Amino acid sequence: MNTPIRRVALAVMGMVVLLLLNATYVQVVRADTYRTDPRNRRVLLDEYSRPRGQIIAGGLPVANSVETGGELRFLRAYLNGPLYAPVTGYYSLRYGSGGIEHSMDSVLNGSDGRLFVRRLSDLITGREPSGGSVELTINPAVQRVAYDQLTRRGYTGAVVAIKPSTGEILAMVSTPSYDPNQLSAHDSAEQEAAWNADTSARRGSPLTNRAVASTYPPGSSFKLVVSAAAFEDGKATPGTPLTAASALQLQDTTTLLHNFADEPCGPGATVTLTQALVRSCNASFAQLAGIVGENDLRKQAQLFGIGQQDLSIPIPVAASTLGAVPDVAALQQSGIGQRDVALTPLQNAVIVATIANGGVRMRPELVRHILAPDLSVLDSFVPEQVDTAMSRSTADQIRTMMVAAENSYPNEGKIKGVSIAAKTGTAEHGTDPKNTPPDGWYVAFAPADNPQVAIAVLVENGGDRNLAATGGSLASPIGRAVIAAALQGAR
Repeated sequence: MNTPIRRVALAVMGMVVLLLLNATYVQVVRADTYRTDPRNRRVLLDEYSRPRGQIIAGGLPVANSVETGGELRFLRAYLNGPLYAPVTGYYSLRYGSGGIEHSMDSVLNGSDGRLFVRRLSDLITGREPSGGSVELTINPAVQRVAYDQLTRRGYTGAVVAIKPSTGEILAMVSTPSYDPNQLSAHDSAEQEAAWNADTSARRGSPLTNRAVASTYPPGSSFKLVVSAAAFEDGKATPGTPLTAASALQLQDTTTLLHNFADEPCGPGATVTLTQALVRSCNASFAQLAGIVGENDLRKQAQLFGIGQQDLSIPIPVAASTLGAVPDVAALQQSGIGQRDVALTPLQNAVIVATIANGGVRMRPELVRHILAPDLSVLDSFVPEQVDTAMSRSTADQIRTMMVAAENSYPNEGKIKGVSIAAKTGTAEHGTDPKNTPPDGWYVAFAPADNPQVAIAVLVENGGDRNLAATGGSLASPIGRAVIAAALQGAR
């Protein structure tokens, strides 16, 4: 063989080897990635030829497959679509999937390893293959109340309710919501119109699940984390005196950090830490954050789960953050839940659930059971302790302060005979925070002495009260209604 032919032969052989390696990479190494990619239309078309599993909440199939008699044999249908959309997500021929439809896709389409025996049986018997089902931890009554409370007021926001002892998510609502039935329609024009509306920022980006995908400054609700850090490190007690001044000059600056409405925290020069929490005094907690120090505050935040990058419930959860703290002045601002501190509503619910659970942080979870096509149980949720965020003594002290705080708030929606431990938050945000309606928070658990539910409520951009909005006026009535629904269901 002469040299030119040998070179051509080697080049051809090299290209064949590269093609084989590429085919192996695509068909073996990346096979699962491409199969689960929501843009993979071929997989979706195949799945439309058989029934997809149900998504079940409280015994009700909130997502189901119905036969159409058409070329696309099955249509995905959602019960009370907007109510459950932040949880179920959507399943669309054109736009793929989201929420539980996406994160639990292998179960719902029948390819999950736990369904192998069923698939083998279907093959042998000639039985029509179908997907497994997913039973959620969601309590429909609690979900309904949370959704109705936000929507009837026209609020943009989110509610998360958790069972503190197990981490089970009882409600997860985000508004504005959307109707996944429109995205699952087989008519492409209807799907496109719905998608364009649901992705519109002008309409509030309904596809965004604010409970887990968006982060917000927590405002004064973050004072619970600062208190925990101070107690755990022995740097303060509920009776520790702090400044009662209406403002605190941030260290090494000429900037004043003011209390709400620029009011002093008390008649004297100092107040106790408990009084500062009850009155939500910014100057006091900025001072306390400086005493605690960045390292101890950051450590406490991490023990609560702030900063976790890989949390999945199994819907992915955006990481909350303490943010950069370059100096003491930044630390003092962070101590009141401002500057770069940003939490998801789920994270804020986890914080109060951890306090309610005596300092033990449980992993939050949306899925209670994985079910076979005949609805027999294949796998079940097991409560998982993630960390001990604080001692029981610290948790008890914070609970007592939160009860005092709740007792100081306006009475709208309060539940007769039920002691609630709570904290409100009013958070500035935006490029012009003084002229931008604030976000309102309410975090709480109840009953205070035997917690059955912990909640976080977020209302964006002042709700219907513009610049006069506070967490107490916006979010607390919603939170109390959700607590009442959860306690009714727990009886």
